[in-house]
Amino acid sequence: MMNNQSVHNNDLKVIRDMMERSSKFLSLSGLSGILAGIFAILGAAFAWFFILGRGFEISDSYFGDISYKDVESVKKLLVLDASIVLLAALSSSVLLSRRKALASSQPLFSRVAARLLTDLSIPLISGGVFSIIFLVRGDSQYIAPSMLVFYGIALVSAARHTFGEIRYLGMMQIIIGIIALLFPGWGLLFWVAGFGLLHIAYGIIIQRKYH
Repeated sequence: MMNNQSVHNNDLKVIRDMMERSSKFLSLSGLSGILAGIFAILGAAFAWFFILGRGFEISDSYFGDISYKDVESVKKLLVLDASIVLLAALSSSVLLSRRKALASSQPLFSRVAARLLTDLSIPLISGGVFSIIFLVRGDSQYIAPSMLVFYGIALVSAARHTFGEIRYLGMMQIIIGIIALLFPGWGLLFWVAGFGLLHIAYGIIIQRKYH
């Protein structure tokens, strides 16, 4: 009787695992989150010290007291810096997720992955448009907060298709973005907190729990 019950429980567990794998994208790598956080911190440090030339100075605007004559060239360098960080983070995420998918004999691209990308992309594209408008208008103090808030919304939206921890990461990003609105001169530091430190913490949790 006990053996039959044990077999029945094992069968139910296998069925639940199969249903979860078919309805959720479980190939996200915790290590990719850690690397994304490191890339964000390095990109922010490069922007702070070498593009903006700030040292440890804090002010109310990114460009208000900048020493460069051509502010537009500085904006282009900041966009290039952010693009490199984004490209590095996305590349590492795809490569590590692919490696995890192969190791677990799971497809990297599937209907679930497509739904995940759709729910991510809509808020992310919207946030990117907002950021570009702020950059063009010279309202640079709103760029980091808007990116954090829209990124957080994207994570919360996509969380139903993958690990539940993504939802909490998204909520924290939204909170940090809202707080950043209250301290406009500190946008880059909130960027480090949200995209850097939170990503590293999330990556460590995922790596320990699901690997």
